[in-house]
Amino acid sequence: MSTAADTTAVTNLIAKYAELVDAGDFGGVGALFAHAAFIGSGTTIRGREGVEEMLRSTVIRYEDGTPRTHHVTTNIAIEFDDEANSATARSYFTVFQALPDLPLQPVAAGRYHDRFERIEGQWRFVERRVRIHLVGDLSHHLRT
Repeated sequence: MSTAADTTAVTNLIAKYAELVDAGDFGGVGALFAHAAFIGSGTTIRGREGVEEMLRSTVIRYEDGTPRTHHVTTNIAIEFDDEANSATARSYFTVFQALPDLPLQPVAAGRYHDRFERIEGQWRFVERRVRIHLVGDLSHHLRT
């Protein structure tokens, strides 16, 4: 039976992704997806190296090593399948960005659809599907 600790562990994985991206720690993000697929814009990227390379090649990092973003994840809903040691989660995200010459603004908003598995008592990502619904000025965030 899933517990409050399971809910916390899955929620912490969702939060860890945002923290690592905002810190510019793309290796850390890759580690979160070592056994998982990252699906966005019609492309599926699998595993640590693939996810890390995807971020390095698309996300602009600045002098401080970060993308100068702040991911906010809300409306997290988690469902557990205790027999399968798995969980699914849905959540909203909004990405804010600010630079010395760019005022604080939302640059993207959408939904995450995640799948997780519990292996030897530890939760990990199996899949993240990213669907962007609203797009702002991404010219300072993503390489084209």
